[in-house]
Amino acid sequence: MREHGVSVETKPDDSPVTAADMENERLIREAIAQQFPEDGILGEEGSSKAGTSGRRWIIDPIDNTRDFTRNIRFWCVLIALLEADESIVGVAHFPMLNETYYAVRGGGAFMNQERLQASSIQSISKSVFCPNGLHLAAARPYLAQVIDLMQHSWCIRTCGGALEACLVAAGKADIWFEAKVAPWDLAALKLIIEEANGVFFALDGSRAIDKGTAIGCAPGVAAEVRHAFAISGRAERSSADA
Repeated sequence: MREHGVSVETKPDDSPVTAADMENERLIREAIAQQFPEDGILGEEGSSKAGTSGRRWIIDPIDNTRDFTRNIRFWCVLIALLEADESIVGVAHFPMLNETYYAVRGGGAFMNQERLQASSIQSISKSVFCPNGLHLAAARPYLAQVIDLMQHSWCIRTCGGALEACLVAAGKADIWFEAKVAPWDLAALKLIIEEANGVFFALDGSRAIDKGTAIGCAPGVAAEVRHAFAISGRAERSSADA
């Protein structure tokens, strides 16, 4: 199938892939292997290397390929470096927006040269809520809670998962929800949110990126969001808690 001049194939999980996804991952993988030969690598399009250094790079060469194929400018490149299963560097580069969001563990989060800070909103009723993936079967168990949050929010915006997460980090949105995600979708975004003093957690309450779900939010609404999804405990952590 061709979309706007781009040849698109469908992967077994029903997500699209293009030659650009494959080539971009190859370029990133080879650059990492040359500069950091002992590091591990995991990429959405099949890159896998164990490594010996205890560090691992996680790559999503084109996040939001559907936007890429439709010439919508919200797609990005996601790269993260993990050590001891924690992201220590994260980058979300939006070429068509001329925006690069990035973070270093303990060093803050930025968009280009601008320091990011999650919003000070204290109530869902004042929040911009960005739910994503509601068309997927994986979202069905959570639709009642998501719809309730939508109806209690100040505003709803959906513009593609990675951008929504970055908007939470920038204080321009307050809640981001993902019904179905993989580690390469989250490794960089989790760090960017946390280093902006936001809160990140999966629907099991943990900060893990391999649970298949994700929420990023302003710290002032974290308890209310946990309550909405019946998440007990306080496993999540912002950079302010670290």
